[in-house]
Amino acid sequence: MSVAAGCTGGRGPVDDGRGRLRTPVPSRTATGPATPSTTPTGSVLAVKIDNVRAARPQTGLDSADVVYAEQVEGGLSRLMAVYATRFPDTVGPVRSARESDLELLRQFDEPMLAFSGAQHKLLPLIDQAPVRPEPPGKTSDAYFRGGDKAAPHNLYLRPNRLTPDPPGRAALTTGFRYGDAPPGGRLEASRTVRYPAARFTFAWSERQDRWLVSMDGTPTVTTTGKRVAPATVVVQYVKVRRSSFHDFLGNNTPYTETVGSGKAKVLRDGRSYDAEWSREEATDGTEFTTPNGRPMNFAQGQVWVVFVKSP
Repeated sequence: MSVAAGCTGGRGPVDDGRGRLRTPVPSRTATGPATPSTTPTGSVLAVKIDNVRAARPQTGLDSADVVYAEQVEGGLSRLMAVYATRFPDTVGPVRSARESDLELLRQFDEPMLAFSGAQHKLLPLIDQAPVRPEPPGKTSDAYFRGGDKAAPHNLYLRPNRLTPDPPGRAALTTGFRYGDAPPGGRLEASRTVRYPAARFTFAWSERQDRWLVSMDGTPTVTTTGKRVAPATVVVQYVKVRRSSFHDFLGNNTPYTETVGSGKAKVLRDGRSYDAEWSREEATDGTEFTTPNGRPMNFAQGQVWVVFVKSP
């Protein structure tokens, strides 16, 4: 990735969530000196990552502990990468937040949320949520514009400018369990998940003992050329409803409900397992079980969770 880029100024233009740039309005999350933030021990870093074709290849995606994929406007997809055990030097491209993110992030203790901006009606909800917002207007020296892609797909984050050290595995209060696979399951060579205007394919690699990710038919690699390959993939069936927000074309922003219960498919070790998920409260992690009620263990390594509308 090119490093010929300038930093985003504290009062400079940032992404408004609609692919346009705006000047931030001073608020408690967008003012103050452009210095690294302090954060309590235990706060994970969640980064909203652009996932349209023009944003690829992404940077730092392979270092995340958990990657969430959700449907956004126009049937496209967007990612949220969660970092707890290690920080890459750079993450991105960073894009705008969505209302669903706030519910999903309630499972963590005051998580940092790095995002490029949001619709102006959503910004007060972000201010009120139990998260630590870290947009460019708040900590400008943590962000820079890269020279490898056109704006708005070229905003990158340096995580260690927000906090010097990752909080560690204990901060991953997702409810996930890791261990031996349950008995049963079905051999699965690949699994494709489709949104109206996007698709993910996970192909099992016996040699790497991982699921190789492809998006929209193209192998997913980082800017360093490393293939993105999680150890566990969860296809989680959820309620997806209309929110009160729209993009500049009038497309409704889907709201992905992650509190509740439902069905899931868990891919690990080259097999597919039927599972059920449950998250009673927003502050809870998500519990996955087998159909007979036993805990559904994940394989050690990166986890991808792809939210899909329940049939």
